[in-house]
Amino acid sequence: MNREIEIARREKRMKFSTNVLYFERRTNMLYWAMMFLVIALVAAVLGFGGIAGSAAWIAKVLFVIFLVLFIVSLATRGFRRSTG
Repeated sequence: MNREIEIARREKRMKFSTNVLYFERRTNMLYWAMMFLVIALVAAVLGFGGIAGSAAWIAKVLFVIFLVLFIVSLATRGFRRSTG
């Protein structure tokens, strides 16, 4: 009985740590999107149009990738819960 409880606790901890790592990866991408946005804004204020345009484009791409991965994770998590 105690062994089964210990196994269940260990599995719960493993699932929690996996979710935390996944959340960190997702927010890391959002962090970089925001950093490129800040770089674009600073470059635009200083008059560097080419650098501002490139940084803004990178920020847009990273943000779209973040949104797609976020929606996919919500869909798969909801699907997993409904069947489980």
